[in-house]
Amino acid sequence: MTEIAPKEQQRIGLIATDALRVLGLETIFAESGIEVLPLSVPGALDASGVSVIMIDAACTDHLFELLETFRRTRPHLRLIVIGLEESHEYVQRVIGAGAKGYLSHTARENEIRMAVEIVSDGSVWAPRKVLARLLEAPRGDVSVAPAEPKFTERESQVLRLLVAGQPNREIAEALGIDAATVKAHVGRLMRKVGVENRIALTMQAVSRNLVTR
Repeated sequence: MTEIAPKEQQRIGLIATDALRVLGLETIFAESGIEVLPLSVPGALDASGVSVIMIDAACTDHLFELLETFRRTRPHLRLIVIGLEESHEYVQRVIGAGAKGYLSHTARENEIRMAVEIVSDGSVWAPRKVLARLLEAPRGDVSVAPAEPKFTERESQVLRLLVAGQPNREIAEALGIDAATVKAHVGRLMRKVGVENRIALTMQAVSRNLVTR
């Protein structure tokens, strides 16, 4: 019989100085089989499997400079900021600076897990009002979107689950397909709708009632 290689354990880098916060996140992700790797460990940033990094805004007075450094030197990393501030203007500024997600210090365990899944899938985790504002930029996608995109039955199923906030893994499980196939369907949906990312696809689907067609 052919042996199946064990699945590589997912790792999350963590920039935080509060020992209780570090322990709390380690406990939350341990249940999902995800290893939290404090970036104080030498070589941790280059460790295999680290693609998502969580940054506790309370541990630095220079959050935006830190985000800019990551965006300039390691653009492949997906950053999630955890902070006390909850105003939409602040969250929008954090996302605009390069973070792919924002969580408040009061976020529940399921929110934290879901944010990591969504960001790992290549999307953005933030309040919908913040996402809507980001899409209102001058180069927004609305003006280039096709008037009547036509979807296959499977694409419609994927889009419906995507709008419901499901990450690729859960969409794949719900439809009985693999995550790579889901990713391919999402790519085709973006091209048909005329947008460049999953968040824009979700917002267009909601605002234009594409999921009911």
